[in-house]
Amino acid sequence: MSNRTAGALLAAALLWPVVGLALTAEPLPKPAGVAPSSAASGPPAMLAPSAATPATAAPIAAAAPAATTPAATAADDMPAGTPPEAAPAPSAALVPITANAPAKQLFGQVATPANLAARSIGFYSRGCLAGAKALPVDGQTWQVMRLKRNRNWGHPDLIAFLERLANGAPRLGWRGLLVGDLSQPRGGPMLTGHASHQIGLDADIWLTPMPDRRLSTTEREELSAVSMLDETEGAVDPTKWTSVHARLIKRAAVDSRVERIFVHPAIKRELCRTAGGDRNWLRKVRPYWGHHYHFHVRIKCPRGSPDCHGQDPVPSGDGCGDELQQWLARTAKPVEPPPAPAKPEKPKPPVTLAALPDSCQQVLLAN
Repeated sequence: MSNRTAGALLAAALLWPVVGLALTAEPLPKPAGVAPSSAASGPPAMLAPSAATPATAAPIAAAAPAATTPAATAADDMPAGTPPEAAPAPSAALVPITANAPAKQLFGQVATPANLAARSIGFYSRGCLAGAKALPVDGQTWQVMRLKRNRNWGHPDLIAFLERLANGAPRLGWRGLLVGDLSQPRGGPMLTGHASHQIGLDADIWLTPMPDRRLSTTEREELSAVSMLDETEGAVDPTKWTSVHARLIKRAAVDSRVERIFVHPAIKRELCRTAGGDRNWLRKVRPYWGHHYHFHVRIKCPRGSPDCHGQDPVPSGDGCGDELQQWLARTAKPVEPPPAPAKPEKPKPPVTLAALPDSCQQVLLAN
């Protein structure tokens, strides 16, 4: 651990003794009953150190139990994917905040946002979120799904984008949005399901339109999103996919705040086939594993977030050529299932708090 990190932890221990949480560098045993996440860690970002900002600490509220429903796979625009998995409930005992504690447990056990100025800190798959804003669970043109996960939090810029997209959806012929995961109240790694979604700039939007009634709490936990693929899993199903789906994705892509949109390669191919002459927006739509029952929107680093690290610009062109063909080949349904590996892969060690930007310590400790 660096001298800077050690100093920050010592200062936190002196300034906030009322927290009642140990601030040591000792490794922590993993709490019983918490299953390891199979989500791949995001690419390590080259993070510039940031100055620690004082925060008034209070005991951290425990998060509500997570839903036992499939979680969406992560998207970091690189060839690695994870299958959906059930989200286990966090351990009843709070994990003390230490440098070597698994970050996913520390951020997964917090139920409220940090009372700080809104900032996205770090990279999409290695960071945290200060001053998060919640997307209301009900709007005239949207409904939030999987409420037990408590993942309807984002940077105010993301919330404004989603409300604008939802409010314009009926003019496209789409009644409204069913919104999946955004971020946790303070961002950070999640216990299950995503490698990204850590800095409040990612959102999953179902490819199932909002119904003409309010869904019950039970329905929001149990209702399944609809895959757009046919039985071959290599093309969209024309009985499910419509031109309105394409118009909705295009409307999101033309927004200047949007950095990337992730969809299944078969959906990207269908968009390429039907786009017509206006094709510039297609370059933002990136093929990726999964993403056949929702599309994943990622917005740019917002103003006022100097420690936010964005991705490289998307390549030029519409992305409908060789790159797409390679993705289609990689995601094609095999004729026979691949043989089981001779030796199970050893799981990667979890990302620790010390591996996140320094400011994420203050985000965890803030009111």
